[in-house]
Amino acid sequence: MIIPHPARLTRRAGSFAPAGGLRVLAGRGTERVARLLAGYLPRPSIHSGPAIRLDLVPDGNHGPEGYELDVTPTGALLTASAEAGLRNGVQTLRQLVPLHGPPRLPCLHVRDAPRLPWRGMLLDVARHFMPLEFLREFVDLLALHKYNVLHLHLTDDQGWRIEIDGRPRLTEIGAWRTESMVGAAGSDVYDGVPHGGFYTQRELRELVAFAAERGVRVVPEIDLPGHMRAALAAYPELGNRPDVRLPVWTAWGISPDILGVHDGAFAFCREVLAQVADVFPARHLHIGGDECPTTQWASSPLARAKAAELELTDTAELHPWFLTELHGFLTGLGRQAVCWDETGHTAGRLPPDLVVTAWRDAAHGALAVARGHQVIMAPHTSTYFDYRQSEEPGEPPRADVTTLRDVYRFDPLAGGLPVSDGTRPGVLGTQAQLWTEHAPTPDHVRHLAFPRLCALAERAWSPPARGYAEFQERLTGHLERLRALDALPKERVRFAGALGVPRKTVP
Repeated sequence: MIIPHPARLTRRAGSFAPAGGLRVLAGRGTERVARLLAGYLPRPSIHSGPAIRLDLVPDGNHGPEGYELDVTPTGALLTASAEAGLRNGVQTLRQLVPLHGPPRLPCLHVRDAPRLPWRGMLLDVARHFMPLEFLREFVDLLALHKYNVLHLHLTDDQGWRIEIDGRPRLTEIGAWRTESMVGAAGSDVYDGVPHGGFYTQRELRELVAFAAERGVRVVPEIDLPGHMRAALAAYPELGNRPDVRLPVWTAWGISPDILGVHDGAFAFCREVLAQVADVFPARHLHIGGDECPTTQWASSPLARAKAAELELTDTAELHPWFLTELHGFLTGLGRQAVCWDETGHTAGRLPPDLVVTAWRDAAHGALAVARGHQVIMAPHTSTYFDYRQSEEPGEPPRADVTTLRDVYRFDPLAGGLPVSDGTRPGVLGTQAQLWTEHAPTPDHVRHLAFPRLCALAERAWSPPARGYAEFQERLTGHLERLRALDALPKERVRFAGALGVPRKTVP
């Protein structure tokens, strides 16, 4: 029932079922991971009797995230070359313990390592704020499926969710909107319900530590220079129309209001990114770059002057220049910038060491690899979990459908693309995206994430040798485990736009 399936698994007869229950024995340097495993086991303890033993073997040729698990009737041995591998082995052990009856482990031998180094999940907390306790729960579920990245989308037109020292209005004003659109972008229906919230830097540091214990790194995203309406509502002088007072956006879609290209806007970006980098120690930091209409730059004397100074053909070319400037700043902080793959004026004009998230389609991801980028493959037709899961009524109010089979059939390395180890061009990994325009509560997120999150975990981790039918067989038992973990909604989830029950209609 293991998901994702190990690279190599050999079953044996019998089981390890010590009379005193499953216990953990920590070898030198494995104490932190041993405590994690003990926390997952029923009636656990850490002692020197018959036990699950954890050992670090630096020359074991497991790779940075690989592990080996050997279970016999007399004991279990989990070895790895690094803590990351041990943590992955812990999640396999976690799935092997039966949900019912005495705690035991089936006898088997596993030698396992991931197919891709970046196995991620984006969660949008900007459109709808999610409680911190739910984020911890979600991180633990990601770890269960051997995901190692939580991409946290912290800012957008509809809300600013991170506390920034010296910029109080970002959370006093930018974190709150008066109401939310009901239905797809372009609807004239609104719910009339205020919405907001934000995370303090202390809370986010605690989340980062919680995730690190489980082998998940939190990659923050500050979306720039577009999708900044919430920040501009707080500080209009950062934009192109400093005399215009804007509310935090209540609609879905793309706001035309973007950052200016003046010194004040860049000072703001540097200030925010420096603090974000201090809170999140992950090597990568996402700077967005997507869906940035440049109309306001075209009508701005300051932007036109900047384009002329840089000898650009038009103000649209300020977009790749803007991202390149931020990339250089983050490089100086020892971080690697990530941005969304875009068309037109940005394509082919970004520094090759800027990591690209290819969301449009796999062909654009392959093109970015050819241009020298490390690429995170995230084509919307296979990895956007805010899309409907089926044609059944009650799904999100949008036309796009991404089924479980669609996710399972997706191959991030299709066409023979090379895997990047983080130092050379190639596919760094893959990730799912869960935008929350239509997912206002944790139960909405749970409904949209599962079981598709399980299918992408398999594509990111396991060799592509198994078929969809075999995956479905394992998924049946795995869903029972997820229900026991309260990972699935207890009741049917309904989406407001699909119900058509608005509270307020805007004239």
